[in-house]
Amino acid sequence: MDGARTQAEETPRQRERLSVAAWQALVGKRLGASGWHCLDQERISQYAACVCDEYWLHCDPERAAAESPTGGTIAHGLLSLSLISAMAEEALPRMEGEQSVLNYGFNRVRFVAPVPVNARLRGLFDLIALEQPRAGHVTVTCAVTIEREGAAKPAVVAEWLHRRILKPRPHTPQGDDRCD
Repeated sequence: MDGARTQAEETPRQRERLSVAAWQALVGKRLGASGWHCLDQERISQYAACVCDEYWLHCDPERAAAESPTGGTIAHGLLSLSLISAMAEEALPRMEGEQSVLNYGFNRVRFVAPVPVNARLRGLFDLIALEQPRAGHVTVTCAVTIEREGAAKPAVVAEWLHRRILKPRPHTPQGDDRCD
């Protein structure tokens, strides 16, 4: 299957580690763009089988060619949306002290335009907000536009939240609390 990213090397953003303060300074700015991801029929059919949604519009190329307004099969909107994590891995910088990154949800999602089979998608990430609800946890809110190569309208627009969990800082004692 060739549904993977077309650029195999790491992007500069993947290697970059920014402090929480540096991330905060980027609020309101574009953080990055992912590489292109191809949604071929094999990938669409595998997703359909995985989520038990094998509707003809996604999985029957002959019927879709004859009956669909798009002239062929289309990807599930949720398949396109699910690529956000992989796209973010390519496009976003790391955070200093980052231990893990977790999906936290969406405030808003819209499937703006269909994604025909063999379309190439990429994610554009703009930083909307950065919050620290508690020590070692940073909630990041991004406006994500998933654009289709050559299309006038994006495929998906979403407001995506993810949480970055930071490694605990080593404890430094204030005084000598050893027992003699």
